Amino acid sequence: MKIDWKAKLTSRKFWSAAAGFVTPTMLAFGVTDSTAAQVAAIIVAGGVLIAYILGESMVDSGRGNKDK
Repeated sequence: MKIDWKAKLTSRKFWSAAAGFVTPTMLAFGVTDSTAAQVAAIIVAGGVLIAYILGESMVDSGRGNKDK
């Protein structure tokens, strides 16, 4: 089975799941709450950035954008 990485990386559910997994895992290893919250925020912000970049590239390729 082939994984559609563009769809995964643009999915809000994927990034929520990633933050939801990493945060309690960090807490289990004794990381402070504030550090875990900062890491979760970075994960979500990175997800938003990746989703925007991939979304814009799909729109541009659909338009046949020649702005290179």
